[in-house]
Amino acid sequence: MISSDALGAIGNTPLVRLNRVVPKGCARVFAKLEFANPTGSMKDRVAKAIIDGAVARGKIKPGSTVVEYTAGTTGISLAFVCAAKGYGLHIVFSDAFSEEKRWTMKAFGAEITDVKSEGGRITEKLIREMIDVAGRISQRPHHWWSDQLRNHDAIAGYLPMGEEIWRQTAGEIDAFVQVVGTAHSLHGVTQALWEHKRGIRIAAVEPAESPVLSGGASGSHHIEGIGIGFVPPLWEPSLVNEILRVSDRDAQEMARRLAREEGLFVGTSSGANVVASLEIGQRLGPEATVVTVLVDSGFRYLSTGLFSKS
Repeated sequence: MISSDALGAIGNTPLVRLNRVVPKGCARVFAKLEFANPTGSMKDRVAKAIIDGAVARGKIKPGSTVVEYTAGTTGISLAFVCAAKGYGLHIVFSDAFSEEKRWTMKAFGAEITDVKSEGGRITEKLIREMIDVAGRISQRPHHWWSDQLRNHDAIAGYLPMGEEIWRQTAGEIDAFVQVVGTAHSLHGVTQALWEHKRGIRIAAVEPAESPVLSGGASGSHHIEGIGIGFVPPLWEPSLVNEILRVSDRDAQEMARRLAREEGLFVGTSSGANVVASLEIGQRLGPEATVVTVLVDSGFRYLSTGLFSKS
């Protein structure tokens, strides 16, 4: 296919079967390679949906600056979309997240304001402070806050991913597994899949160190992009069958195994998805099919020690 611009390259990512990391007796496990999107993550989908929605409602116009707080992945995708469409972007970021993300957002032309973390830990306090700073910056003239946690366009941005999974599996899917940050990707894919087959099991994944969705206490963790420390505003429990907890250690080790054993170079949240998928898959058995998401590329985490410790 030939696209009229870079934004036309978003979506239609491959679905591949995992082999060596899957134990005997487990279901077939397939992974959606979302690092095949233009900036290397699934967030390209949501960034385009958010900006297109804002333009359609007159929230942003030529000369506008978009404002967002981010762990970096959404920020990179917003920077990409804003650059392609000619808007400014002001990002609220933190030293809790990888430097690769900072450099990439700057390369696309984003301005960055930092909020200092406590020892590089991702906590509820940090996320809420980042949200407050973004809210204040958005009060400036010609600035618009995309407010990803409360943005309903974000959910619609993931409906196509659900449709792609349905087509790629020819409807042969028994469970879908996805980590939760804003919850938009989980809910968007679920809505699309359940339009076809209501019996597909939906599993949400959160950090074991901060299991707020499953009723535990808010804590600190090191899985970037998920586990914000409080229940996301647009969280819909009715769209989830179960919630699985995955530890930092297990998620990191699986990310390393995916690189060494499957040739798939991904970040820690992708590792968490696969750990949870294997848990579901062993429960469902070898005749079942489980689909999950490899959220982004491992190239974003080279400075974090994720792979230098492997």
